[in-house]
Amino acid sequence: MNAPLVAVVVRTKDRPGFLARALASITAQTLADWECIVVNDGGDAAAVDALIAGLPDEHRTRVRARHHESPRGRWVSANAGVLATSAPLLVLHDDDDTWHPEFLERAVAYLSAHPDRGGVVSRIEILWETKQGDAYVTTAREMFQPQLAAPTLGDTMLFNRYVPIGFVYRRELHEELGLYDERLPVVGDWNFNLKVLARGPLEYLGDEPYAYWHQRTGDAGSAGNSVIESRGDHAKYDALLRDEALRAYVQEHGPGLALYLTKFIDQRFVDVENGIRAEIRAGSIARRGYDRVRRIIRGARSR
Repeated sequence: MNAPLVAVVVRTKDRPGFLARALASITAQTLADWECIVVNDGGDAAAVDALIAGLPDEHRTRVRARHHESPRGRWVSANAGVLATSAPLLVLHDDDDTWHPEFLERAVAYLSAHPDRGGVVSRIEILWETKQGDAYVTTAREMFQPQLAAPTLGDTMLFNRYVPIGFVYRRELHEELGLYDERLPVVGDWNFNLKVLARGPLEYLGDEPYAYWHQRTGDAGSAGNSVIESRGDHAKYDALLRDEALRAYVQEHGPGLALYLTKFIDQRFVDVENGIRAEIRAGSIARRGYDRVRRIIRGARSR
């Protein structure tokens, strides 16, 4: 096998059905120059090893497992996978997501043609799925953030605009920006994406979605989605990261601009709210006048 171009990091814990689907997505890629490490974060090691052992010969040699005896967290696991691989390009493939077979081939072609770019983002399609019997069946599909022309820093400051399944990036970004923040139980990808976008722009592969983000609203426990199951944690650590960034800014530049913008934005909301209330009151007066005119007309017709 040639030296791999892309390292695929899969984090998993006691989800053999999803892991089998993820491995099928990876081994179906038209690009053959990949390596894959499955980071088992405290789950059943025998089940993970059995799935890898069951892969066809041409794929089994490309896939390795790293087992944590006890759970260590999403971003500890992500970093473990990054450090255990050597390919110049990286991508995190969550165990419940999938790819179009041409995803890696198209991403590598783009990055080869654009050596100045730190990574590339695929359009992402959300696949809503429900369990029917022993299998999950897609019941609806929708594009994620279809209105965006590019994944920009400004947009991503509001919330995460692309998830790991759609992002192939250069390993050297970790040398420049550091690894994923292991303090964070969630939003570690958003935190890293902000750093990546702060150093330079990214582009989409095109309008076609080559990455599929699977979501389930009715499942809990091991089958649940972190973005749905852990909404409270997402809100908490979103706020903590913003507060940390604000402190750093204030320590360097002082509180002046932040204090001004806090009041300015709040006052704009007050102005909008007052305007809406005024329109509602005016509408009520107009409505009462209209009703009175109708009553007069009806009375005139009845005479």
